Amino acid sequence: MSQLEPLIADLALILICAGVMTLLFKSLKQPIVLGYIVAGFLASPNMTYMPSVTDMEGIHLWSDIGVIFLLFALGLEFSFKKILKMGAAPIIAAFFIILGMMYVGSFTGSLFGWKEMDCIYLGGMLAMSSTTIIFKAFDDMGLRSERFASLVLSVLIIEDILAIVLMVMLSTLAVSKEFEGSQMLASILQLGLYLVLWFTVGLYFIPMVLRKLKHLMNDETLLITALALCFGMVVAASAAGFSAAFGAFVMGSILAETVEAEKIEHLVAPVKNLFGAVFFVSVGMMVDVNLIIEYIVPILCIILAIMLGQTILSTGSFLLSGQSLKTSMRCSFSLTQIGEFAFILATLGTSLHVTSDFLYPIVVAVSVFTTFTTPYMIRLAEPAYNVVARLLPAKWIVKLERINDEKDEEAPDELKVLWKGVFKRYVLILLINSVLCLAIMSVMFYFGQPMLELLLPKQWVHPVAALIALILCSPFLWMMMRADGDTPEVDKLWYSSPRWRVRLTACGILRLVLTAFFVSDFVYYAFPNSSWFGLFALVAILFIIFLSPNLEKDSKKMVKNFTDNLSAREKMTEEG
Repeated sequence: MSQLEPLIADLALILICAGVMTLLFKSLKQPIVLGYIVAGFLASPNMTYMPSVTDMEGIHLWSDIGVIFLLFALGLEFSFKKILKMGAAPIIAAFFIILGMMYVGSFTGSLFGWKEMDCIYLGGMLAMSSTTIIFKAFDDMGLRSERFASLVLSVLIIEDILAIVLMVMLSTLAVSKEFEGSQMLASILQLGLYLVLWFTVGLYFIPMVLRKLKHLMNDETLLITALALCFGMVVAASAAGFSAAFGAFVMGSILAETVEAEKIEHLVAPVKNLFGAVFFVSVGMMVDVNLIIEYIVPILCIILAIMLGQTILSTGSFLLSGQSLKTSMRCSFSLTQIGEFAFILATLGTSLHVTSDFLYPIVVAVSVFTTFTTPYMIRLAEPAYNVVARLLPAKWIVKLERINDEKDEEAPDELKVLWKGVFKRYVLILLINSVLCLAIMSVMFYFGQPMLELLLPKQWVHPVAALIALILCSPFLWMMMRADGDTPEVDKLWYSSPRWRVRLTACGILRLVLTAFFVSDFVYYAFPNSSWFGLFALVAILFIIFLSPNLEKDSKKMVKNFTDNLSAREKMTEEG
């Protein structure tokens, strides 16, 4: 009789426990995610009176895949366009929440006399709520379509993005004992470039490819294609120094803008549910009763700090961002937990040998407990609001609940609205096209140049590489210099008042200077020792780009394709 592989036996045990617990919790009308955690505790090696898993490394690998699928599904459900439509509120709220909770965590650790680095890392762990836990809780409770849920998920996405920067800051602090501003800035720029590059390129090409291959796509091929794109982005994100889950989320957000998004979400759901269950069960496996008993006082204090800190500080942060009191409280009560980022940060501190050994098990216990209480805290938000509404003066409640209405009544005049719209478009044009030019230059000079060195004489390598890169970048350089320069909004501002002409002229000069900067890089790379010829070439190239009707035609066609792809799903929904 053949020997069954331990990983298969472990998976059977996990799914049996998860199946029994989810049926039990479903019959008790409790969130399924709690059943997964209980199942993990029952199947863990720490439960001596039950059969337990034997290959923990295999289970952790599968749980990592579960996180990838959960974040991919989150991206499919919640795209970057939705964050932009939410305005500045999530950014403001996330900023104050992170700062406030980092201080709460550091202060809590200092009360127990822990060393400074333990306190700092604890603050970082408490600053980030769990995207996967909250997403699953909203899904189980049928709240994903609620406005406050969209706001919470916007904040969580921003927190996940800022978490990467925070990891760089803390790792730099651990090594050098002081913050390296240049490294932190480089990390932020790298993250921004990565997001803009992949979102722009992906949204331009992926919908076009899916349309051309639509006649070959059935459910099976669409699922395989979507998962191939997901894991391809996971590999790209990991190679760029970001987390695998972050890459999955980016690809999900790109596919969310395609007309096939809902179908992909439906096809991925069974796979996501399977591996997501393994992830949540693995969280329950981390519970160790002996360690909980040993560190019960710090654990309870940290749990209390999270509950009070998030409910009070987050409510204030959402109020500052312009939300009503009721919405703010519903958002803040949803954030009262820590999750996967806390584990990543704890592992980072351990690997750098800057945190104490007791910190990791404490964080695991706190995470499991706060994960367990998350659905109940979400349900507690409205009763808590009713209590607060009875205690506060009626005038305060009316004012707090009418914050958004009052802001809507204060409409700025028409020209200011036009200027804001024009300026935002200019900034977006410069940002996107700069990133695309940088990406083309990087690919050409790091990958294309070595190939040219095998084919051409040495003196021709640089000029040919620069010429090819310039040709590829030319549509984007045209857009950088001239796109949206002759719209009705710009004309109205230009002829309305001298002050708007000054601003538009300043923007035009800035666009020309930035374009000249990129072109000068190509010229200098091709002819590093010819200053007068280089200057002549720079001016000539700028004139050619500015006056070229072909570049104008190609650029407008590319913009139209991108815009059509961006709005395709909305148009389909309206027509349907």
